[in-house]
Amino acid sequence: MLKLKNIYKTFNAGTINEKVALYDVNLTLNDGDFVTVIGGNGAGKSTLQNVISGAINPDYGTIEINNINITKLPEYKRAKFIGRVFQDPMLGTASDMWIEENLALAYKRGEKRSPLKWMIDSEKEKIFEESLSKLGLSLENRMKSKVRLLSGGQRQAITLLMATIKKPDLLMLDEHTAALDPKTANLVLTLTKEIIEEHNITTLMITHNMRDALTYGNRLIMMDQGKIIFDVSGDAKKKLTVEDLLKKFNQTKDAPSDAMILG
Repeated sequence: MLKLKNIYKTFNAGTINEKVALYDVNLTLNDGDFVTVIGGNGAGKSTLQNVISGAINPDYGTIEINNINITKLPEYKRAKFIGRVFQDPMLGTASDMWIEENLALAYKRGEKRSPLKWMIDSEKEKIFEESLSKLGLSLENRMKSKVRLLSGGQRQAITLLMATIKKPDLLMLDEHTAALDPKTANLVLTLTKEIIEEHNITTLMITHNMRDALTYGNRLIMMDQGKIIFDVSGDAKKKLTVEDLLKKFNQTKDAPSDAMILG
């Protein structure tokens, strides 16, 4: 479970460049929730994930995962709770290391790391090979290939696997298909859905694609000006169309406080 209480974040406070990025954000994700997040540029979507991950500290408010207050924990200590995939396929992997070495590092997330040569044994190689084979990209035959030799889609698939090879309490996807061509993006989204459903991973996925926001997950939230202005789940979400979302955005983007909730 993820719980955010009264989260505020302002950049460049007190200057001409002051920007309120998050304003009194309250959000609870139950175990197994797959939440898609939409909103315009500057709505606060990425700041929300950065605050949860610890990359940015909130000015006020608390963050809990499984009833553990992680608000003051540094980013590296939150890593044992959180898996994350970024928009840029170049992030999230060590490009000059083998595929299996990257997976070995991810497999030790949240644990004390040993030298790599002691982190990869025959048992782990089998785990990595089986996990890679599920991607359907034949990467199980290239475990000693350097990640920099992979295509963007292959690399993003590896990053997704790294983020989930040890089930995280929370998976965060920050427009993780935006830099890919449509065919590859669809492949990565399909893999994402399969992995999340197989392991019942609580997920927060940012996307600019409204169709993807409607297609994936059991819940959708819309952000604007640092606020959650719309929250829909269950059957109510299933009935929504892109046109409905556009209409809701136009109706609610200037709402001063509470989100509209359906579901």
